Amino acid sequence: MKKFKFIIAIMFLFAIAIQGCKKEEELFEDPYADAKQSLGIKISETELPTPSSGIAGTEVTFKITGVLPYRDKLSFMFNGEKGEVTEVTATTIKVKVPDAGSTGVTSIAIGDQLIIGPQFIVTGLIKTDITWKATAGANGFVSQFYEMVDGRALVIGQFNNFDNKGIITPINRIARTSIDGEYDRTFRTGRGANGALSKVIEIGGRFIIAGGFSGYNQRTENISNITSLFTNGAIDTVKIKTARKPSLTDTVTIKAFPKFNGGTNDFIGRLYAHQGKILATGNFRYYVKRTYDKPNYDFTRDTVILDSTEIRQIVRMNLDGSLDKTYRFNTATNKGNIGANGQVDTYMHTDADKLEKLVVFGNFNTFDGQAAGRIIRLNADGTIDPTFNTGSGADNQIFSLIYNATTKKYMMTGSFTKYNGKTAIGIAMLNEDGTLDESFTAKALDGGYASFAKQLNSGLIVLSGGFKKYNNVTRNGFMILNSKGDLAAGYNTTGPFQGGLADAIETKSADGKKALLLIGTINRFDNQPANNIMRVTIE
Repeated sequence: MKKFKFIIAIMFLFAIAIQGCKKEEELFEDPYADAKQSLGIKISETELPTPSSGIAGTEVTFKITGVLPYRDKLSFMFNGEKGEVTEVTATTIKVKVPDAGSTGVTSIAIGDQLIIGPQFIVTGLIKTDITWKATAGANGFVSQFYEMVDGRALVIGQFNNFDNKGIITPINRIARTSIDGEYDRTFRTGRGANGALSKVIEIGGRFIIAGGFSGYNQRTENISNITSLFTNGAIDTVKIKTARKPSLTDTVTIKAFPKFNGGTNDFIGRLYAHQGKILATGNFRYYVKRTYDKPNYDFTRDTVILDSTEIRQIVRMNLDGSLDKTYRFNTATNKGNIGANGQVDTYMHTDADKLEKLVVFGNFNTFDGQAAGRIIRLNADGTIDPTFNTGSGADNQIFSLIYNATTKKYMMTGSFTKYNGKTAIGIAMLNEDGTLDESFTAKALDGGYASFAKQLNSGLIVLSGGFKKYNNVTRNGFMILNSKGDLAAGYNTTGPFQGGLADAIETKSADGKKALLLIGTINRFDNQPANNIMRVTIE
């Protein structure tokens, strides 16, 4: 359940819990803490191997002493994967980088003894993009990189510093940048949001931001997890004459309030433009709005009355924040439709043939009173789509689901082991009609689950999570699979990854190379410190 909540809130709680971990030595427990310099063997720590980096198959020479008596008993490993030893002398050992090798420490195993060597960099088809300008990243979770038509972007999440530009004046949860990550100081956010932001959309000449917050800049109250901004970053407000006690005669009766009057009682995880209106999803129970011009029972001055309407998990609002009762709402009971009997996350289609259909997934077994195996799809009008053939669905939680309109496939991750009665262990590919694509077969994961999967237009699949091995090959939390479910040759040489992805966005580097913008909680990538947003080239 905790893992699922981590995904539903797009990893916000996880991000908050770990964002203070700044020291590199605190990022990992030492996997070789019990290693001993035994048997008289010593690998030089001052002389780098020759070469110090290379592709799979490269022959590498390490300076070493005391190993000659054990030449027939040893195993030499690159980040846990065994290489072929080609020569052992009194002062050196030569080893070929294995096909499954990746960046990380080298080691020699002799019986139950482990001798640690220097790091070796295995080069491959994924490299850190040196043209990305926000090299210091963000100091907290990044939930979205929203590209605007003018060539700039909004970065939102749970940070208060971006690329070290917020040291004096904090940059609270929203920043504007160039497409290459250069910070734009002209965006007028002031003190920004006082809580985590999950999503931003642009509609009706305004930005709509959502997440888990109650104030923005100088408006420190009367916001319920969603509000509207001008395109310059300032909050959109309106002046209202509030109700007050009749005996008061002063003239201070007009105040500024957020113009967007609507919201929810709990965190909004996803936000979509939907038929010219605003669709919000999350694990909330109530839609809320405020009344400013009526007194409460004791005629308190400057009364603000908070009204609520029960509507679970999915709510559509008009552009002013008022509740749209034409979508998934029962006017007879004045309540929203029943929804799911457990936690949900959502994905909305923007492709033409399934435009504005909403896939709902998570940890539930009924939806609107009908049996549902943790996944259903809604038509654009909010009714259940009977053409989405999930059968019995997943037998356990679904953490993530993303559709690729080019390949017409869904990729999903979770703690499930079966989908519609067929074996699918933690990672599955679905056809566009909801059936399992059996041409994709996930292999065994060791050490944890995959929490994110996304298929690229090329057919390659990006995954991240808490796993340590895939199909018995060392992959520390990040991997690239082909469309059949095998590790893609040449793409899995990067070293240890720590964190979890919120998205992997296909883009280009400043010098025109194919690239991926990685966002989320990223504390380490390729065994190097990282700060929640970065770009890599992918060839």
